[in-house]
Amino acid sequence: MHFHVLTIFPEFFTAPFAVSLLKKAQEKNLVSCSAHNLRDYAAGPHRSTDDTPYGGGQGMVMTPGPIVNALETLYPQLGQPWRILLSPQGTPLSQRKVSELATKEALLLVCGRYEGIDERVRAFVDEEISVGDYILNGGEVAALVVIDAVVRLVPGVVGRKESVEEESFCDDLLEHPHYTRPEEFRGLSVPSVLLSGNHAEIARWRRRQALLRTHDRRPDLLARVHLSAEERQWLAEKSDE
Repeated sequence: MHFHVLTIFPEFFTAPFAVSLLKKAQEKNLVSCSAHNLRDYAAGPHRSTDDTPYGGGQGMVMTPGPIVNALETLYPQLGQPWRILLSPQGTPLSQRKVSELATKEALLLVCGRYEGIDERVRAFVDEEISVGDYILNGGEVAALVVIDAVVRLVPGVVGRKESVEEESFCDDLLEHPHYTRPEEFRGLSVPSVLLSGNHAEIARWRRRQALLRTHDRRPDLLARVHLSAEERQWLAEKSDE
């Protein structure tokens, strides 16, 4: 899979692309990661990518010319990647959306800056994605979030397939608690069921804990979860407490 980022700060991605899973995935030729300098597609001696907003107001707005020039140039060169504008107005990023993006052969992520981008740029991308209801200095951090989430689903990147399948949000639930050595730490013990060796009971305990944790912390997610009669009883007992 190929990840491309269009940004005025390509150096922002030098370190992230060279460490951890992203580095290993590239070394294995499972993915490729590239940052493209938006200023290379801007005209004039200063390679300017922003201007004052029509109608007045604070800050600067990214002009459409450089972004559209870059998209039209890179699109055929990079094998027609899926073009994503990182924007607080976009579709919220979720594990379902991440799984959808992981089916693409290539992504081209467009990073905005300043007060925003010229509205007309939206006609030249395939979709907009938001990583949350808050404002960042620019789309670079958001682009890294998308890449980091998607790359985990590329076959071969994460050592064990089960590690990805069991993570939070994969079945619309938060993940169950995790424990490792020592058995007791500062008066806090590992639940005895995890030491029992009874894999059926361990699986049942983990499912129950995932449901209860989701109920407490993200009850909005439960509307999408198919529950057995026993699981509904667990939640009913939790609500009665």
